[in-house]
Amino acid sequence: MIPVDPQRFLDDLHHLRSFGASGVGKGVVRPAFSEADIAARDWLAGRMAEAGLMPAFDPVGSLFGLAEGPSLLLGSHSDSQPEGGWLDGALGVIAALEVARAAKEAGGPPLSVVSFQDEEGRFGVTTGSSIWGGNQALAEADTLTDAGGETFAAARARMAARAGDFVTPAQFTGFLEMHIEQGPVLDSSGDKIGVVEAIVGIRDMKITLTGQQNHAGTTPMALRRDAFQGMAAFSHRINDRFRNVVTPATVWTIGHVSLHPNASSIVPGRAVFSMQWRDGDTARLDRMEAIIRETAAEVAGEMGLELGFGPLLGLEPVAMDARLRGALEAGAEAEVPGGWRRMPSGALHDATNVARLMPVAMLFVPSIGGISHDFAEDTAEPDLVTGLRVLARAASALTG
Repeated sequence: MIPVDPQRFLDDLHHLRSFGASGVGKGVVRPAFSEADIAARDWLAGRMAEAGLMPAFDPVGSLFGLAEGPSLLLGSHSDSQPEGGWLDGALGVIAALEVARAAKEAGGPPLSVVSFQDEEGRFGVTTGSSIWGGNQALAEADTLTDAGGETFAAARARMAARAGDFVTPAQFTGFLEMHIEQGPVLDSSGDKIGVVEAIVGIRDMKITLTGQQNHAGTTPMALRRDAFQGMAAFSHRINDRFRNVVTPATVWTIGHVSLHPNASSIVPGRAVFSMQWRDGDTARLDRMEAIIRETAAEVAGEMGLELGFGPLLGLEPVAMDARLRGALEAGAEAEVPGGWRRMPSGALHDATNVARLMPVAMLFVPSIGGISHDFAEDTAEPDLVTGLRVLARAASALTG
């Protein structure tokens, strides 16, 4: 097994948290391309160099720490949600750094590290790894905008002085990603490790309903073309329409809503809202899309609203590689005999995109209370170290 240093790993993990520390618990505010995100990536590049790796930023801001010659790639992402936890993504990057550093100190094997950019979707869906994996073209991604209207092209220009070419995927033999579960299964079961069997697929798009902005006091209810009421009707109906299509594991969310002009005395003239759905079956995802479009059209027609759909973003379900997954399972059994389980990932991860280029596998550690994407996100440090040791065992077995 690669002789990792748990305290050095924890120290680096806590230091990374200082970039964008929220002041609330262990939370961080480190969205992609923010000052905190860029500063964190510069610090990570320095730590990679100290570990004997060659730091390399690609054109979209993803940071690689490259070993010489063919190598196994380890990592995740270091950007955060607008109000995020200290471990989401960051854990996988720092664990990868520690395993690669310890391997280098021990004379091998060669391991490389990556922190992908914009996994959290400020601009798209796992944007940095999606472009690298060939899921979308850079020119297409450059037109994506965040909630404030800034384009991906403008944001990545902040890192242009650091950027080199895209890293060649052919130099990597596979990819391992360590992550917090971001759900309650491990925490409630008492298991210490989850070995991922597959990552669900995801679809995401914006829907726009346009009615007639008008006076809230003088416009009779029967004569209103209220965009918000259209959105509310859509939300109510979609749950019923999905009933005979979805499974208990299927999820869908309206997570972002923008009303115009967003004033208490004005009937809303426009509602723009996100619609996201996730499932492990591609055919079910496609059927849900059809139902979403049909239901939105029905509501718009009944209520006299104009309807528009934004670009459909998404990724297909991905099964983990049997060989890499087997190495994680063996590592888990060695560290916590009988205290681990196989499980799906309901959250999306960079491994989904990387799977287009090479074999991939993932492991989870418990999330206290199942909480993530929140300042309260946390994992007990002994569980973090257990995950580190499992990752090190797997990396050693796959490169030995």
